[in-house]
Amino acid sequence: MKNTTTQALIQELKRTAIAQEVPLWKRVAEDLEKPSRQRRSVNIFKIDANADDGDILIVPGKVLGEGDLTKKVTVAAFSFSSQAAEKIGKNGKVMTITELIKSNPKASKVRILG
Repeated sequence: MKNTTTQALIQELKRTAIAQEVPLWKRVAEDLEKPSRQRRSVNIFKIDANADDGDILIVPGKVLGEGDLTKKVTVAAFSFSSQAAEKIGKNGKVMTITELIKSNPKASKVRILG
């Protein structure tokens, strides 16, 4: 059983996917519908290895704090460890998925990482 916050986010992602005709939001919603133990976990070092300066990344799971971030990126995720949020915040920007939907409904230049 998923909590109501997660369910609301999934519904918002699906509505936005249809309204904006952006399949990326539907894909993120499908990932969040999986059981929490099957959701993606991404460490900082993976973000650093797969991103360029200015990238906007979305992680439909949890971002963990292992590694160092040397690039200025925006990362939106379902959740962040406190260490990961602190490390990303030094060079880049930390957002919730809901904030990313509101600021970039067309998902332009957004990539899924995981």
